[in-house]
Amino acid sequence: MFKLILYWNVMPPGNDEEYFAFLSHELGPTLVKLGIRPTDAWFTVYGDDPQVRIGGVADDLDTIRRALESEQWQQVYDKLLDYVTDYRYKIVSASGEFQL
Repeated sequence: MFKLILYWNVMPPGNDEEYFAFLSHELGPTLVKLGIRPTDAWFTVYGDDPQVRIGGVADDLDTIRRALESEQWQQVYDKLLDYVTDYRYKIVSASGEFQL
């Protein structure tokens, strides 16, 4: 099992309602449609880490790679960039515990 971890910082306040609606109505459902099961979401209050960290798992690495290369992901990713900065991601072997 593999885990996709997405990281970003939220842009300054102003579109909070739209941002949270996007996360729950577009980002999450798209991940599920692409075969990635959301497992956790974290918001950093203190420190220099990215403000948001979202994780999801898939049974195999190819599922995650295909998802990130898909047109559906590209559309959601483009919208995500309207709300966030410093986006990045990584893929790791899922451990079942909190992962950075």
